[in-house]
Amino acid sequence: MEEKLLRFLRSHHVSLDRKNVMVAVSGGPDSVALLHLFSKWRKLADFSLYAVTFDHQLRPEAKEDVAYVEKLCSDWEIPLEIERLNVREFQKKYKVSTQVAARKLRYEAFAELMKKYDIDYLALGHHGDDQIETMVMALMRTTNLASLSGIPFRRPFRTGEIIRPLLAVTKAEIEQYLKRHDLTYRIDRSNEDVAYMRNFVRKFIVPKMKEKNQSLHVTVQRLAETLQEDESFLRSEAKRLFERIVRCAKDEKKATIEVADLLAHPVPLQRRIYRLTLDYLYETDIPQLTYAHEQSFLELLREDVANKMLHFPNDLIIETSYRTIHFYFKKEKDEPFFTSVENIPATIPLPDGGVMDITYTDRDESKLNNEYICALSQIDLPLTIRTRKPGDRMRYPGLNGSKKIKDILIDEKIPRQKRDEIFLVEDANGQILWLVGIRKGLLHKRPDETGLYVSFHYRKDKEEDMNA
Repeated sequence: MEEKLLRFLRSHHVSLDRKNVMVAVSGGPDSVALLHLFSKWRKLADFSLYAVTFDHQLRPEAKEDVAYVEKLCSDWEIPLEIERLNVREFQKKYKVSTQVAARKLRYEAFAELMKKYDIDYLALGHHGDDQIETMVMALMRTTNLASLSGIPFRRPFRTGEIIRPLLAVTKAEIEQYLKRHDLTYRIDRSNEDVAYMRNFVRKFIVPKMKEKNQSLHVTVQRLAETLQEDESFLRSEAKRLFERIVRCAKDEKKATIEVADLLAHPVPLQRRIYRLTLDYLYETDIPQLTYAHEQSFLELLREDVANKMLHFPNDLIIETSYRTIHFYFKKEKDEPFFTSVENIPATIPLPDGGVMDITYTDRDESKLNNEYICALSQIDLPLTIRTRKPGDRMRYPGLNGSKKIKDILIDEKIPRQKRDEIFLVEDANGQILWLVGIRKGLLHKRPDETGLYVSFHYRKDKEEDMNA
């Protein structure tokens, strides 16, 4: 087994010389065998070896497991880090399963330890039968190629890489190795409970498969590596495309994609752009998403509708608006903005970070989108700057009568989530002078002959040019 594992490491271009290696040890058979192997390999290569064990504080016997690992490391002269994790507290705080909470806390601890010891390789004890179980389980409950690719032998993580040398061997080979070297180990009885899917697959399905192919772990490992290589290529292509066609907001978790840009590429890339966008938005808090979620998104691309909305977990909204897809998190509706202007001149700060300058001018017209001019005689003070209300209407040149603000915004293809962020200027008689940046009002009164005009100028320090 030792020579097989060394060949496996060499075939994946893993060299231990002058490296820092940390082995995660639970005290179970797989991790004890792995730690023993690395301890022996110190005679073959010049590397520093460390170990880490975890007390998840979930089982009464966990303290005994830790004590056992502590003695092993002392006997084999391996520095050991003991991490005690409060899984229950994390689970309660973030409302996740025990398994998810434990894994999250373990990997946070791994990250800190890799930084502390400048670790090149973090070695985990997954073996060939684990790979078979993982891929069988994936076949039973996923349609995602990345999930069907199984457990990777190596992947980048913090200062170095995670590696899994035992993927080249079976559980039976590990047990023979332990027996040959007279190594004892701890038993986690929860691994025998077939109520858990993995234990069911391990006990009832994998043995039947091995009756037909004793080298099944080799076949499955080759398949996993082939699928991982294909997925890696597709994902790298998708990442390049993501950078080109997905517009991500800098200050908040939002993203925008033009439907035409996405439809110009094959469906495999469309799927991966969808997943990369969700990875960006959800960050580490990725919920359970199903095939139905993905299909609903792909169907949304192909539906010829002006507006449609999908509701995803954690209040994520995916909305198509005039052939543009908007991803954003639903938030509590802001209080409508409202401010009164009693005197001119005035400078009014606005909640979007912009400013409204209201000044006197001798100009009677402006062709700029971000400026509106009218005669002082046409309006009555005080003025109001606010966001829209139900039933708002305005008159503007070329229109016979008035039109609802809502309909104007729809005609202008303003996305639904942006409509309540548009400002308007209203005078004391309730006539809307200006739908800022969109429509300039046609007022009831004619200008008098005084030649006194009022300029309303909207600006931002880092101005999005409304005149472009």
